[in-house]
Amino acid sequence: MGFTREQLLAYSDTTVPDLIGPGCRLLFSGINPGLWTAATGAHFARPGNRFYPALYAAGIVDHLIDATDGMSFADRNALVDAGIGITNVAPRATAKASELTAEELREGGEALVERVQRVAPRILAVLGITAYRTAFHEPKAVPGPQERTVGETQVWVLPNPSGLNAHETTPTLAAAYRRAAEAAGISLAAPRPPGPAPA
Repeated sequence: MGFTREQLLAYSDTTVPDLIGPGCRLLFSGINPGLWTAATGAHFARPGNRFYPALYAAGIVDHLIDATDGMSFADRNALVDAGIGITNVAPRATAKASELTAEELREGGEALVERVQRVAPRILAVLGITAYRTAFHEPKAVPGPQERTVGETQVWVLPNPSGLNAHETTPTLAAAYRRAAEAAGISLAAPRPPGPAPA
């Protein structure tokens, strides 16, 4: 499946449902949906995004999920059965996260806290330090486990898997995500060589 720029832009400002099942132990939060995610209804669906290759390399899921054409029922079940959930800080889909206002991020942070209180995962992993600092009013926060908790939920800040984040590779993302999964009590396979990101 492919989209023209005009087709993708038609999904600006739309929202994408969370992927959260019963027994969620590790809740990943992206910054906000991209337009490809909005078009397919699948989180981290944009070609070149390294989220699913990193989950596979980390041993969190048992096969390489390709969400570029949308999320299959089997892949959704694989994530839910593994105790993995996916949400976003801000709900509004944009071409770039930089299009969000600081107010949107702060409001999104408040809504995310309420969501975490309902779901009660062991770990909330926010994927992106800059967005986290704004959303949670913590301008000096550093990546990794935070002192902040939401009820009994520990808060971690992990690297964003976007292909635009040149500071990270799939193996470094996998290592960071695996540490959070271990802390969340996720059943893990041995680390694997990363599969290619969907093109």
